[in-house]
Amino acid sequence: MLKKIDLKNKTALVTGAGKGLGKACAIALAEAGAKVIILSRTKSDLIKVNNIIKKTKGSSQLFVCDVTNLENFKKVLKKINRLDILVNNAGNNRPQHFIKVSQENMEYLTNLNMRAAFNVAQLCSQKMVKAKNRKKIGGSIIHMSSQLGRVGCEGRNVYNMNKFGIEGLARGMAYELAPYNIRVNTVCPTFVETPMVKKFFKNKKFKNKMLKNIPLGRVAKESDVATAVAFLAADSSEMITGTSLVVDGGWTCLLYTSDAADE
Repeated sequence: MLKKIDLKNKTALVTGAGKGLGKACAIALAEAGAKVIILSRTKSDLIKVNNIIKKTKGSSQLFVCDVTNLENFKKVLKKINRLDILVNNAGNNRPQHFIKVSQENMEYLTNLNMRAAFNVAQLCSQKMVKAKNRKKIGGSIIHMSSQLGRVGCEGRNVYNMNKFGIEGLARGMAYELAPYNIRVNTVCPTFVETPMVKKFFKNKKFKNKMLKNIPLGRVAKESDVATAVAFLAADSSEMITGTSLVVDGGWTCLLYTSDAADE
């Protein structure tokens, strides 16, 4: 019997929800019936997302929040009565060759992509396990990882380190939160048509090289990733935990890059 993606009576929190994948995930979860709590540093972005959700007759609540500010996030969480789903999405990348990586960039990326992600996940988990009927209704935490949490890539050394770390975090969390019926997984996209990737792909040489590594020959759409997140958020995936849903067009099925294959 087919299980549908149904998030009615569920409350989901999405970080980094103002743009890109976070925005797409928030809209998708709302379309599936969830009440969505959206967080971002930029209020104008959140208002736009909130208006889109309202047009789909969805329910949302917005909070301006920088997730690297732990005390700020704690204040937001106190205002939330219920939490069933976390999409731990906030993140960024600043490409540099390993030899040239600055301490500033390394600390900025690691603080956002790892330390803040850990803190958000821990605080949300603490709130989720307190629900009296948690074992019955379950819960889902989805970390936004990357194909670069599984393979290396030029100029992405810090991002590689961060996302490999998120993969490890998800597996440890999955084991320890299983007794509460809270599932923990990651979604690992390839390059996606987001504002950040469009900026990277202005370098045509880099774009063409990356596309050669994707057997399907195209980048992902935001909806590809958002649909994967909605699936993992719903009870339709109730036996899936401690793993990764890879949305990469086949990139990581290769043991070598297209460059190596051409040699």
